[in-house]
Amino acid sequence: MSEQTPDATLIIRLLEVIEHDVLPLTESAVRQGNKVFGAALLRKSDRSTYLAETNNEMESPLHHGEMHLLKRYYELPSDERIPSAELLFLSTHEPCSLCLSAITWCGFDNFFYLFSHEDSRDEFSIPHDLDILREVFDVEPGQYRRQNAYWSSHGIQAWIDANANRLSIDTATLIDQKVRDVRHRYAAVSELYQASRSSNSIPLN
Repeated sequence: MSEQTPDATLIIRLLEVIEHDVLPLTESAVRQGNKVFGAALLRKSDRSTYLAETNNEMESPLHHGEMHLLKRYYELPSDERIPSAELLFLSTHEPCSLCLSAITWCGFDNFFYLFSHEDSRDEFSIPHDLDILREVFDVEPGQYRRQNAYWSSHGIQAWIDANANRLSIDTATLIDQKVRDVRHRYAAVSELYQASRSSNSIPLN
């Protein structure tokens, strides 16, 4: 099943999954010292949530939101696991180099994200994604290939900005409200993380 082209109904659904399936897990995990990043898998067939997870770096620094999701995904019985080609991959934040590679190796042909690398640095005070891309791979912000032979990536906010004039007033209002609600809750959970980050054991906190 091929990767789906974003439209307003998909954007709304992705925001709902972040708000109702991922954020509650993140709010709980941040109280234990973990970062604010989460991820989910949706069935392409009906866009229902298949699996949702959040950052678990207090257990292992490798367990980013996407990595922890993939760990859980591959812990499912193989005869019950939906193939990656039939799933949409949703990240709350633009995946780092580790998670980009993992998404590729696991055969996903897509991923969607709300917050950009720059948002992670500027709004969440977590600059490591951009720093590692620059220091290790000599890649400046935005210069990795978002459309390539393996997958297509889609920034939710970028889609909203590009399509705002094409949406009906009701749809634009609904999307705007959902984005504001999600951003408001992430601002609160980020504040909680920042207040406790100096005392956690995450190497790059």
